[in-house]
Amino acid sequence: MKMFLIAALALVGMSAMAQRQEKVVDRVDQRTVQELDHVDVTTKFKPYWYLDLQGGGQWTIGEAKFKDLISPNVQLGLGYQFSKVVGARLAFNGWQSKGGFDNREIMNYKWKYIAGGIDLTFNLSNLVAGWNPKRVFNLSLFVGGGANMGFDNDEAKDLDAKGYKMQYLWDGTKFRPYGRVGLQAMFRLSDAVNLLFEGNANGLSDKYNSKYGNNIDKYVNALVGLRINLGKTYREESHEVYRDVVVYDTIYKYVTIEEPKPVKIEPLRRDVFFIINKYDIRETEVDKISDIANFMKQYPKATVSVVGYADAGTGNDKINDRLAKQRADIVVKELIEKYEIAPERISYDSKGAHEQPFEENDKNRVSIMIAVPND
Repeated sequence: MKMFLIAALALVGMSAMAQRQEKVVDRVDQRTVQELDHVDVTTKFKPYWYLDLQGGGQWTIGEAKFKDLISPNVQLGLGYQFSKVVGARLAFNGWQSKGGFDNREIMNYKWKYIAGGIDLTFNLSNLVAGWNPKRVFNLSLFVGGGANMGFDNDEAKDLDAKGYKMQYLWDGTKFRPYGRVGLQAMFRLSDAVNLLFEGNANGLSDKYNSKYGNNIDKYVNALVGLRINLGKTYREESHEVYRDVVVYDTIYKYVTIEEPKPVKIEPLRRDVFFIINKYDIRETEVDKISDIANFMKQYPKATVSVVGYADAGTGNDKINDRLAKQRADIVVKELIEKYEIAPERISYDSKGAHEQPFEENDKNRVSIMIAVPND
């Protein structure tokens, strides 16, 4: 008997514990911590020096054939890029220039020169398409000027001695100002080295080639070489970006669980008022029909009754019966056609002026809608 009582008590305790466990719910406490999301890397322009090493050919424009006026040319430049678009370069260009006479047996002659000057450069690619330090191709325009030093003009002197009159024959070393304009096409090989193509046109005084021409003397250089950047052209800045992360800490707690009480849904009434002797729906009354339609859609089992009325203070029974019916009909039609409420969910009637739902006469020109949820 004693053993039986112990077993019974154990079963009762287990049952109570089981009931208690059924009432365990989670109480969730949350806190916000910051976690590294990603690292933003911003690339910014950095002013830099560069060195240009170039070689190519020169065409000294003159009377002789094109091939007879081609000579070798080299150029050394030291530049500084101030901004993404604007830079400046100190350049030394030289070797040899040529001149000649047309239709002469002995007509070609050459002399040497060195020209030093400053160019102002404009990176057209960055100007038009925006700065990009990794761009493969860049096109730049430059304008500049300086001083041209000509020397070793012995061949012109020999021609003059043989009877070919050189009106502006010069001897020794001559310095003349020059101006020039040109284009550079640059192909990026690495952060430090670029393949550089350049074409420039130069203009000097008429006495440069020892001949009188009544115009400026000109030569054109076509060069290819390397541009070597003397330092970094950009710098990268890293920014750590963090995000807020919600951390949930779960604590178990015994609570009393109550069954939710059913919510009673009240019927919805809306009164659509009309003007005397009218049954069309005014703009001010449209939202009332919309309220009923939304209620019907929210509660699929809901039904609505529509009753039309006319005021007893005007008209007669025949007119008022017709108006009351028309006022009910127009509201029903609106619910069905505009709001797609099923006809079987709508009941309607008309009372004419036999019943007056309002004490104020004018308010009885009305259709009263009452929607019932039926849930």
